[in-house]
Amino acid sequence: MDSVALEPSLYTVKAIFILDNDGNRLLSKYYDTELYPSMKEQKNFENNVFNKTHKADNEIAFLEGLTIVYKSSIDLFFYVVGSAQENELMLMAVLNCLFESLSQILRKNVERRCVLDNLDGVFLVVDEIIDGGVILESDPQQVVEKVNYKADDNPLSEQSVAQVLQSAKEQIKWSILK
Repeated sequence: MDSVALEPSLYTVKAIFILDNDGNRLLSKYYDTELYPSMKEQKNFENNVFNKTHKADNEIAFLEGLTIVYKSSIDLFFYVVGSAQENELMLMAVLNCLFESLSQILRKNVERRCVLDNLDGVFLVVDEIIDGGVILESDPQQVVEKVNYKADDNPLSEQSVAQVLQSAKEQIKWSILK
Protein backbone atom coordinates (compact mmCIF):
# COMPACT_ATOMS: atom_id res chain seq x y z
CA MET A 1 0.00 0.00 0.00
CA ASP A 2 1.53 3.27 -1.14
CA SER A 3 0.94 6.21 1.12
CA VAL A 4 1.53 9.61 -0.34
CA ALA A 5 3.07 11.98 2.16
CA LEU A 6 2.24 15.60 1.61
CA GLU A 7 5.15 17.99 1.78
CA PRO A 8 4.94 20.39 4.72
CA SER A 9 3.98 23.84 3.58
CA LEU A 10 2.85 27.21 4.79
CA TYR A 11 -0.85 27.67 5.37
CA THR A 12 -2.29 28.96 2.14
CA VAL A 13 -5.46 30.44 0.74
CA LYS A 14 -6.64 29.90 -2.83
CA ALA A 15 -9.03 32.86 -2.92
CA ILE A 16 -10.82 35.40 -0.79
CA PHE A 17 -13.92 37.30 -1.85
CA ILE A 18 -16.78 39.43 -0.55
CA LEU A 19 -20.21 39.29 -2.16
CA ASP A 20 -23.33 41.33 -1.48
CA ASN A 21 -26.66 39.74 -0.59
CA ASP A 22 -27.50 39.39 -4.31
CA GLY A 23 -24.30 37.47 -5.01
CA ASN A 24 -22.54 40.37 -6.73
CA ARG A 25 -18.80 40.69 -6.25
CA LEU A 26 -17.52 43.61 -4.19
CA LEU A 27 -13.97 42.33 -3.80
CA SER A 28 -12.09 39.24 -4.87
CA LYS A 29 -8.50 38.06 -4.91
CA TYR A 30 -7.52 34.75 -6.44
CA TYR A 31 -4.06 33.57 -5.46
CA ASP A 32 -3.97 30.35 -7.51
CA THR A 33 -4.08 31.51 -11.14
CA GLU A 34 -4.48 27.96 -12.42
CA LEU A 35 -7.64 27.39 -10.37
CA TYR A 36 -9.90 29.86 -12.18
CA PRO A 37 -7.77 31.72 -14.75
CA SER A 38 -10.50 33.84 -16.35
CA MET A 39 -12.92 36.37 -14.88
CA LYS A 40 -15.83 34.34 -16.27
CA GLU A 41 -14.68 31.18 -14.45
CA GLN A 42 -14.17 33.15 -11.23
CA LYS A 43 -17.64 34.68 -11.35
CA ASN A 44 -19.17 31.29 -12.18
CA PHE A 45 -17.41 29.79 -9.15
CA GLU A 46 -18.58 32.68 -6.95
CA ASN A 47 -22.16 32.20 -8.14
CA ASN A 48 -21.98 28.48 -7.35
CA VAL A 49 -20.58 29.20 -3.90
CA PHE A 50 -23.17 31.88 -3.22
CA ASN A 51 -26.06 29.65 -4.35
CA LYS A 52 -24.85 26.87 -2.07
CA THR A 53 -24.21 29.04 0.99
CA HIS A 54 -26.48 32.08 1.10
CA LYS A 55 -29.41 30.25 2.72
CA ALA A 56 -27.36 27.86 4.86
CA ASP A 57 -26.54 28.36 8.53
CA ASN A 58 -23.20 26.59 8.31
CA GLU A 59 -19.76 28.13 8.40
CA ILE A 60 -18.03 25.70 6.05
CA ALA A 61 -18.76 24.24 2.64
CA PHE A 62 -17.00 21.86 0.29
CA LEU A 63 -17.37 22.59 -3.40
CA GLU A 64 -15.36 21.57 -6.48
CA GLY A 65 -12.69 19.95 -4.31
CA LEU A 66 -12.16 23.10 -2.25
CA THR A 67 -12.77 24.00 1.37
CA ILE A 68 -14.75 27.21 1.78
CA VAL A 69 -15.35 28.98 5.08
CA TYR A 70 -17.80 31.83 5.13
CA LYS A 71 -19.63 34.34 7.26
CA SER A 72 -22.52 36.69 6.59
CA SER A 73 -23.12 40.12 8.06
CA ILE A 74 -26.08 42.39 7.34
CA ASP A 75 -25.91 42.49 3.51
CA LEU A 76 -22.48 40.93 2.89
CA PHE A 77 -20.98 37.45 2.59
CA PHE A 78 -17.29 36.91 3.32
CA TYR A 79 -15.55 33.85 1.84
CA VAL A 80 -12.11 32.31 2.29
CA VAL A 81 -11.24 29.41 -0.03
CA GLY A 82 -8.53 26.83 0.55
CA SER A 83 -7.57 23.45 -0.88
CA ALA A 84 -9.30 20.30 0.34
CA GLN A 85 -6.21 19.52 2.46
CA GLU A 86 -6.06 22.94 4.09
CA ASN A 87 -6.70 23.26 7.80
CA GLU A 88 -10.25 24.58 8.25
CA LEU A 89 -9.33 26.24 11.54
CA MET A 90 -6.62 28.30 9.83
CA LEU A 91 -9.04 29.33 7.09
CA MET A 92 -11.57 30.30 9.78
CA ALA A 93 -8.86 32.30 11.58
CA VAL A 94 -8.26 34.24 8.35
CA LEU A 95 -11.99 34.84 7.91
CA ASN A 96 -12.40 36.04 11.49
CA CYS A 97 -9.34 38.26 11.19
CA LEU A 98 -10.73 39.81 8.00
CA PHE A 99 -14.13 40.43 9.52
CA GLU A 100 -12.85 41.78 12.85
CA SER A 101 -10.27 44.02 11.16
CA LEU A 102 -12.92 45.48 8.86
CA SER A 103 -15.26 45.88 11.79
CA GLN A 104 -12.63 47.96 13.59
CA ILE A 105 -11.60 50.18 10.69
CA LEU A 106 -15.21 50.67 9.56
CA ARG A 107 -16.36 51.48 13.11
CA LYS A 108 -18.49 48.32 13.37
CA ASN A 109 -20.40 49.38 10.25
CA VAL A 110 -19.63 46.33 8.08
CA GLU A 111 -22.20 46.71 5.33
CA ARG A 112 -22.18 47.03 1.55
CA ARG A 113 -22.14 50.80 1.23
CA CYS A 114 -19.48 51.32 3.88
CA VAL A 115 -17.26 48.62 2.35
CA LEU A 116 -17.60 50.19 -1.12
CA ASP A 117 -16.87 53.67 0.27
CA ASN A 118 -13.70 52.36 1.93
CA LEU A 119 -12.63 49.76 -0.64
CA ASP A 120 -9.02 50.94 -0.58
CA GLY A 121 -8.85 50.21 3.16
CA VAL A 122 -10.52 46.83 2.64
CA PHE A 123 -7.86 45.88 0.08
CA LEU A 124 -5.14 47.00 2.49
CA VAL A 125 -6.59 44.71 5.16
CA VAL A 126 -6.74 41.74 2.77
CA ASP A 127 -3.16 42.39 1.64
CA GLU A 128 -1.96 42.59 5.22
CA ILE A 129 -3.56 39.24 6.11
CA ILE A 130 -2.59 37.31 2.96
CA ASP A 131 0.30 37.80 0.57
CA GLY A 132 0.41 35.68 -2.56
CA GLY A 133 -1.90 33.17 -0.91
CA VAL A 134 0.30 32.74 2.18
CA ILE A 135 -1.32 33.62 5.49
CA LEU A 136 0.77 36.33 7.14
CA GLU A 137 -1.41 37.51 10.00
CA SER A 138 -4.46 36.30 11.90
CA ASP A 139 -4.59 38.88 14.69
CA PRO A 140 -7.04 41.66 13.80
CA GLN A 141 -5.40 44.15 16.19
CA GLN A 142 -2.03 43.71 14.45
CA VAL A 143 -3.67 44.13 11.04
CA VAL A 144 -5.45 47.34 12.08
CA GLU A 145 -2.21 48.78 13.53
CA LYS A 146 -0.23 47.93 10.38
CA VAL A 147 -2.89 49.24 8.00
CA ASN A 148 -3.43 52.44 10.00
CA TYR A 149 -6.51 53.24 7.90
CA LYS A 150 -9.21 55.53 9.22
CA ALA A 151 -12.69 55.26 7.74
CA ASP A 152 -13.47 58.75 9.01
CA ASP A 153 -10.69 60.38 6.99
CA ASN A 154 -12.18 62.15 4.01
CA PRO A 155 -10.66 61.27 0.67
CA LEU A 156 -9.13 64.24 -1.11
CA SER A 157 -12.05 64.40 -3.55
CA GLU A 158 -14.48 65.02 -0.69
CA GLN A 159 -12.44 67.74 0.97
CA SER A 160 -12.87 71.38 0.25
CA VAL A 161 -9.97 73.43 -1.04
CA ALA A 162 -9.81 75.23 2.31
CA GLN A 163 -9.51 71.90 4.16
CA VAL A 164 -6.68 70.76 1.87
CA LEU A 165 -4.83 74.06 2.29
CA GLN A 166 -5.30 74.00 6.07
CA SER A 167 -4.02 70.42 6.25
CA ALA A 168 -0.97 71.31 4.11
CA LYS A 169 -0.31 74.38 6.26
CA GLU A 170 -0.36 72.27 9.43
CA GLN A 171 1.99 69.68 7.92
CA ILE A 172 4.48 72.35 6.89
CA LYS A 173 4.27 73.95 10.34
CA TRP A 174 4.99 70.60 12.04
CA SER A 175 7.90 69.82 9.71
CA ILE A 176 9.48 73.24 10.49
CA LEU A 177 9.07 72.73 14.24
CA LYS A 178 10.86 69.37 14.12
